[in-house]
Amino acid sequence: MSDEITVPPVVWPPAPIMTERLVLRQSEARDRAALIDLFASPEVGTYVGGSRPRDELERALPEVPGQRFGFFVVELNGTTIGMITLDRRGPERKGHIRPEGGEHGLGYMFLPQAWGRGYATEACAAVLDWFTDAHPGEPVLLSTQTANEASMRVAAKLGFAEVARFEDYGAEQWLGVWYPGTSSE
Repeated sequence: MSDEITVPPVVWPPAPIMTERLVLRQSEARDRAALIDLFASPEVGTYVGGSRPRDELERALPEVPGQRFGFFVVELNGTTIGMITLDRRGPERKGHIRPEGGEHGLGYMFLPQAWGRGYATEACAAVLDWFTDAHPGEPVLLSTQTANEASMRVAAKLGFAEVARFEDYGAEQWLGVWYPGTSSE
């Protein structure tokens, strides 16, 4: 008998995740225009290193963008309003709770017309629930500029606890950690 623990592989993409108001799902070709709007938006780019030129995005984004593990499109009433990512943080990136890095990091971006309605909190809570089932016991990190007050509120509502602050991208960054079982609002 082996002492080795076998963890079943995570199925990707998962079935769409439904919340009270939203659907979180794998991206499709119909999401391309909304994702270009998202990455080209000066308002969205304020705290994530700036927006990208629309013509550059038109050339660079594949027909079906975001076809990878951890990339969720957020849909409201059949319309794409944002995206959520769960990516492993490489060791070269600042902000870790393990010396070797490799923790999952939660990221999200929503179109400005979707701001201020609780969609980010609702969608991120659903992704964290999915993550808990897929990766039991694993923590999740979230980093944001301290100047991004809205993102700081979302982190607090989700139950992220501050573990560090550091300088990156020319601004002070806040790093929080969330553990499965941490309650959100």
